[in-house]
Amino acid sequence: MRTGVWLVGARGSVATTSIVGALALRSGLTGPTGCVTELPDLRGPALPAFTDLVLGGHDVVTTPLAKRAETLAAAGVLPGRLVAALPDELAAVERELRPAPAGGTQADRAAATVRDLTDFRRRHGLDRVVVVNVSATEPAARPHPGHADPGALAAALAGPDEVLPPSSLYAYAAVRAGCPYVDFTPSTGLRLPALVALAAECGIPYAGHDGKTGETLVKSVLAPMFAMRHLAVRSWSGVNLLGGGDGATLADPAANAAKVESKQRVLGETLGHLPQGGTRIEYVEALGDFKTAWDLITFAGFLGTGMRMEFTWHGCDSALAAPLVLDLARLTAAAHAAGHAGPLTDLAFFFKDPLGTPTHSLADQWTRLCGFAHRLHAGGTDAAPR
Repeated sequence: MRTGVWLVGARGSVATTSIVGALALRSGLTGPTGCVTELPDLRGPALPAFTDLVLGGHDVVTTPLAKRAETLAAAGVLPGRLVAALPDELAAVERELRPAPAGGTQADRAAATVRDLTDFRRRHGLDRVVVVNVSATEPAARPHPGHADPGALAAALAGPDEVLPPSSLYAYAAVRAGCPYVDFTPSTGLRLPALVALAAECGIPYAGHDGKTGETLVKSVLAPMFAMRHLAVRSWSGVNLLGGGDGATLADPAANAAKVESKQRVLGETLGHLPQGGTRIEYVEALGDFKTAWDLITFAGFLGTGMRMEFTWHGCDSALAAPLVLDLARLTAAAHAAGHAGPLTDLAFFFKDPLGTPTHSLADQWTRLCGFAHRLHAGGTDAAPR
């Protein structure tokens, strides 16, 4: 199943790491560590092979992909030997990257994006293209009457207003092009009523939001533990220090607030209350693509005895995120091939703020994900194949 993976923010750190990783896997230069779709519980014939993935994307910057890869190698994010071994492959992907459409109305930009996606699919004879948003975090979308339904949205996009934030405009274009959409960011993406209705009308599956790679991954394991042991969590405070482009973006208060809201939801919905404390995100330029999170949890046990727990997480954000991007592209492509449409709630395992999930417990999400993969491999569908 030849599958296109169209990355929004294709020259960013996460996208570049995903591209180098996919090329290295395809060439047999590395193993699939971090790719959960290569575990026995998920691996199977329904998923496109790494050799079936064709990479392309949009970005607002023009730094050559090979240069971005060299920079990440120098920073310790990518192995330099892989970058050195893949010059021709990186050059081939470079030819598939396009500048993000600009100018005109949002309808014009959406139409240009649809053309790029359609041309990409036809040029490579692809069965389908999955659009994955790995661009910078946006502030929460401002309400607009055009968000109400597909008709109102189409009319509004033809006017002078900036009706949709970039993530949602890409989601709109993806649906119009018949492409599944994955939002790996906490941005609005496809979460507007008009886009939800349009995806249902067009029979397009989608997944999101905000890839779960670090501190929140740990929270999704620890919070259910406290709840299942009937321990009273009194406070949970976290400090996140990160550099790189993501850190610079989150220095903006509005983008920071959107990210914090996504990270905090797991606690309130798992514990049944939001404990005292919060999550603070700070930009530390010197950390580059690495991040550190420190959490302090206070809780009470039997007879009200007070206790505490601390943990520290040190990680490379791009190296943690990239294999999940490839996993999501493979799973979403398989879901589309099987006729699934609408929100792919069984992919909650991958996200901080997942669509429609009844649980934030990583263990429960894993069980649901395995069941979903098993149904895909067994040929289970929700509708007629597309």
